[in-house]
Amino acid sequence: MTENKFTLPIHWNDHEDIAIELYEKFGDDFDESKIYRIRFTDLLEWVLSLPNFKGTRDESNEGHLEQIQSAWVYEWRDNQ
Repeated sequence: MTENKFTLPIHWNDHEDIAIELYEKFGDDFDESKIYRIRFTDLLEWVLSLPNFKGTRDESNEGHLEQIQSAWVYEWRDNQ
């Protein structure tokens, strides 16, 4: 997704939007098994680096990261 003034900010509860952004960023570099093996420390950094992401490190938790991981798998499946 390209960053522009009309793009809405993404927050921690926007699991599906984050998953779409991650899929667009990494494409098929990560399949289902690789997505589930990503360390949460790495996933956290990747989410924080997304262009329209406005959440903070302190607002993150394991539940958000698990939901993002699952949504990313579904996004990957939908594009196969």
